[in-house]
Amino acid sequence: MLNQKTIGHKIAEARKKMNLSQAELAKQVSISPQAVGKWERGESMPGITTLNQLTEIFGVNLNYFSDNHQIIEKEFELKTVKEDVGLLSKIKDTMGLNWNMSGENYVDADFSGIKNVKDKLSGSSFKKCKLIDADLSDITFKGNSIRDCDFANAGLRNSRFYGSEIKGTSFVNADFIDAVLVASEIRNCDFSNANLSGIEVSNSEFRNNILENINWQHASFKETQFTEITFSGLLEECVFTSCAFSKVTFKDITIQNSFFKYCDLKRVAFINCQTDKLTYAFLKNCKANMASITLLP
Repeated sequence: MLNQKTIGHKIAEARKKMNLSQAELAKQVSISPQAVGKWERGESMPGITTLNQLTEIFGVNLNYFSDNHQIIEKEFELKTVKEDVGLLSKIKDTMGLNWNMSGENYVDADFSGIKNVKDKLSGSSFKKCKLIDADLSDITFKGNSIRDCDFANAGLRNSRFYGSEIKGTSFVNADFIDAVLVASEIRNCDFSNANLSGIEVSNSEFRNNILENINWQHASFKETQFTEITFSGLLEECVFTSCAFSKVTFKDITIQNSFFKYCDLKRVAFINCQTDKLTYAFLKNCKANMASITLLP
């Protein structure tokens, strides 16, 4: 398993064997000496492209940075890989790795493009990490803390979040199809252009998130608190059951074949909304202000 503390120790060990100062090593990989110091203290870890550079400098392979050499099924000399584009997937495909990233604290780490995690992410903390284009489909996040990270274009189809805290994170263009979020807090995140079709959210808090150009088809929300949220676009065949709404707006939106039950919508703002006849009846029954809600032709 690769983790921050192990990588930091191995970097320090190899650097000292080569009689390099932190400043000299930093210059070779185009970073600051302070960043090298953070690596060696286990406070952060280099991205996969930088690890490739380090293997060339130290004359080792990625196996050197692992605290369990048995997970490397085949030795792979990184210096044979010259292209940065698609580097991460090439490394993983060649090694046949199943990444175990559970129970760790990751800070400023670059896991962009990672795959083959195989449901081993629970209990980990991610802060200011990059998981751009990561394939995290079918993964369970249990008791995770995710803060100020970038999951742009990440694949999270069928992923499951239980008891997790997600704050200040970008999920722009991410795929959340059929994902499940239970007893989790999702705050100050950007879901612009994400696909949330089929998502199931229950017993969670959804606060101050950006929801522009979202695909909400077949989404389900149960006992969820929505705060400072604006819904727009298209809500189709969605279900809201026993949800609470505070400072919530439905604006320039079509709500079609959607079900609202045990929801108090008196304080929800509806601006330029269109619904079908059945949805209109559900909204009216939940005390919604119908002044700006019109029936679809």
